[in-house]
Amino acid sequence: MSDRIDVLVLGGAGVDTIVYVPELPLPYADSYMIDSGIRTRAGQTGDFVAVGLSALGLRTHHLDLLGDDPEGELVRALHRDHGIPLTAIPQPAGTKRAVNLVGPDGRRLSLYDTSRAHADDRFPERTVRDLAAASRHVHLAITHPCAHTLPALRETGVSVSTDLHDWDGENPYHEPFAHTADIVFLSATALTDPERTMRRIAEKGRAELVVATAGAEGAYLLSDGELSHLPTVTPPAPVVDTNGAGDAFAAAFLFAHLDGEPPRRSALYGTVAGAYACTVPSTETVAIGRDELLDRVAELDSAGV
Repeated sequence: MSDRIDVLVLGGAGVDTIVYVPELPLPYADSYMIDSGIRTRAGQTGDFVAVGLSALGLRTHHLDLLGDDPEGELVRALHRDHGIPLTAIPQPAGTKRAVNLVGPDGRRLSLYDTSRAHADDRFPERTVRDLAAASRHVHLAITHPCAHTLPALRETGVSVSTDLHDWDGENPYHEPFAHTADIVFLSATALTDPERTMRRIAEKGRAELVVATAGAEGAYLLSDGELSHLPTVTPPAPVVDTNGAGDAFAAAFLFAHLDGEPPRRSALYGTVAGAYACTVPSTETVAIGRDELLDRVAELDSAGV
């Protein structure tokens, strides 16, 4: 199986129900009329990263627990449609699902159904080791089954990345991921001092690169002890939804990084992909393609960005 997978994505498969609301926070009312419709589609963080990587031409494999239910079939169909190999471990509790309330400015509020997962959920260790051994890189979602794979992944020697999402820098649950991964992505949303948190991740763990996305403020990159800031880029269309932007950033960053690009340039690729994702409605699971990404980066190069 050697070198047949570029990126193994662990965890983060599931289904979201999207509801566009008139404002966030949503004031209490007995009822709201949702003219745009209420739609359910496959696509949580691991799915979005896998789709993003595959759209950029990387050989991608996804491993997660899925239920024998309609939601699980939606996830399986998504992977079939995008040609992404999926190893689905049976999950008696059912496939992960969430409800996303999306405001007019694209911000979202997610309601996660925690009944679809249990603290003792596990991936078969042999499966994880075999897939990791066949992979150039592993990207981890921060789910309980993924937490238990960290020792085995380190033993295989494969490079690892993870996304801590809106970590506050204090919750101890995230620390094993933050301190084990070679590349750490996170959102600056809940951080009072992003630089302090980023440096602490690097000092306490093994991360060579730490990236904090900051929405309209761009992104911060910590590499070789130096913190740099990357501004946002202009999206190719109006911003309609921020859902999946961080996953798109991570996928494009890894695409560039695995292709030998230096860290700051990899972050530029991520910024372009993240901006593109903000133009895609939550009801769709669409990622920027390789040619469009490279063309957009070339345009920015010409403009001296």
